[in-house]
Amino acid sequence: MSVLSVKNVNKRFGGLQALNEVNLEVEEATVHAIIGPNGAGKSTLLNCFVGRLMPDTGNVTFDGHSLLGLPPHEINQIGVSRVFQTPEIFSDLTLLENVMIPAFAQRDGAFQLNPWHSVSDESEVSGEAMEMLRDVGLSDQAQDIASQLSRGDKRRLELAMCLVQKPKLLLLDEPTAGMARADTNNTIDLMKRIAERGVTMVVIEHDMHVVFSLADKISVLAQGTVIAEDLPEKIKGNPKVQEAYLGGAHL
Repeated sequence: MSVLSVKNVNKRFGGLQALNEVNLEVEEATVHAIIGPNGAGKSTLLNCFVGRLMPDTGNVTFDGHSLLGLPPHEINQIGVSRVFQTPEIFSDLTLLENVMIPAFAQRDGAFQLNPWHSVSDESEVSGEAMEMLRDVGLSDQAQDIASQLSRGDKRRLELAMCLVQKPKLLLLDEPTAGMARADTNNTIDLMKRIAERGVTMVVIEHDMHVVFSLADKISVLAQGTVIAEDLPEKIKGNPKVQEAYLGGAHL
């Protein structure tokens, strides 16, 4: 069953047609990768999913709800979480505090930087946050300041911050960008565990090792248009994809 549906989405910036009649169906409890060369429109499309951009025409629906016109915090409240290219964490807070903030926000229905005053059961939320840190392998560092983490661990912390909100759909924009291979492989393993829980994921990624390790289905964007969509093994041999993405070389 499709949980995210993109219908005839167009987006223009001046003379640049960033998205051109994009159609996409993301099935529930799958990992759907979106790949393509730089400037293909991948991040623009993702921004249309989370309320950062409004398509000129077309529609985006999640779980039967149109996302158009909704502010980002409302999209988050109905079950959509996003992981950015650069990890977005509270660098001056501990890892535990970083995860407690979105946990409180999920309960309160609004994001607050000082939410402890609005909910009395801090110990319960702290327990939820610790459980998420254990899930991502960071519980031993719960009281460390987040700025001290490596890039790979910052990514794991950000994933814990998303997972504590119990998302139905997780959007990941270049989740392994800038990582060493060991951190990349650890992130792949973590994302596999998340997928096994039934969380639907949409992943934008340039690293083909990551894509083919995770994806159930792949959509290929080129110049704002979906030129192919198929199973990973079929995408590898698609001549249009090879031409658009790698100048004719094999994936």
